[in-house]
Amino acid sequence: MRQQAEQTASGRRRNSSPAPKPGMSGWRKELWDWSKALIVAVIIVLLLRAFVFQLSTVKKISMEPTLHENEWLFINKIVMEFGSLERGDVVILKDPSKGPDRKEYLVKRIVGMPGDKLEIRKGELYINGELKVESYTDVKIEDGDFGPTTVSPGHYFVLGDNRHQSASKDSRAFKEVPEDRIKGRADMIIWPISRWTKL
Repeated sequence: MRQQAEQTASGRRRNSSPAPKPGMSGWRKELWDWSKALIVAVIIVLLLRAFVFQLSTVKKISMEPTLHENEWLFINKIVMEFGSLERGDVVILKDPSKGPDRKEYLVKRIVGMPGDKLEIRKGELYINGELKVESYTDVKIEDGDFGPTTVSPGHYFVLGDNRHQSASKDSRAFKEVPEDRIKGRADMIIWPISRWTKL
């Protein structure tokens, strides 16, 4: 009878190599590939959301007529690292106020840059002594006179576009806003589609 194992010259039995383990079945390999792709996609989205952009929903009416409640905004966050803010920008900021009516985030418009002198007289906004014509509002400021005040370095003065009585909580209430509390610039309305427009 032929022996099942070969013998070496010294007479020791030499076993054949162990059979290779069966590979991952087709459906398991496909599932693993999809899982890896999903994990990578989630990581990329989280990084983009943390450093590049995010979406934000408008709440309340403080930015009417420019923005309406429940609209979705595209927030550019990278501008805070590699760009600069300008007068007229619509921004998302952490609410610097205190008290029970404090919100997590607010959306407002920058009207005062560092070093600007601002004053509200008879419903009109003056910047550095000159009347500011604001095409994005539909009414004069109804909350009375304010200032004059000078914006500190590294800070911004923000207002809501809705200038009706008590319609906006802004820098008239919580004063100027440090730059590190501004989280990004609202670049576009993306929802509803009928309102899709660049800000």
